[in-house]
Amino acid sequence: MSLPGPTVSIPSELEPVPPPAEPSAAHRAVDLVLRVVGGVVAVVAAAVTAVLELLLSMLRVGGVLIGVSVLVTVLANVALGWFAPRVVGRRWALALPAVVWFALMVVAAGGTSEGDVLIAADNWVGLVMIFAGSVTFAIMGFRVIMNPRGPESSRPRL
Repeated sequence: MSLPGPTVSIPSELEPVPPPAEPSAAHRAVDLVLRVVGGVVAVVAAAVTAVLELLLSMLRVGGVLIGVSVLVTVLANVALGWFAPRVVGRRWALALPAVVWFALMVVAAGGTSEGDVLIAADNWVGLVMIFAGSVTFAIMGFRVIMNPRGPESSRPRL
């Protein structure tokens, strides 16, 4: 024999939530356009910051080179390394600003046929800037690779 028990009701916050609806074609198109624009912004920002860093690498105070461009390089590359994978939504997007930045540094260090160079061999700031910027992108790449969730999980679904 069973005794009648109290009636149990499920509170509204414990009720099962239906799965989210599939995004419409318009939402997917807008998402794709925003990802592409974000990638373009990351590439342009890498080019702009690389040129700014090259200009700052020759900055002198009282005839002595100061290393302000190294600090700017590290901060800008950390920001670019964080920004690109998140706006594009893919881990490989870190390569977009990294390749553009490094290519501009190689061109600047290479010189022209007339012998003009932006980063001279006696400019320790420029050499440290290239090293610090490359290491910064390498560390950001390592962090992106080692993140098991990736930038895809941090983006809200439309």
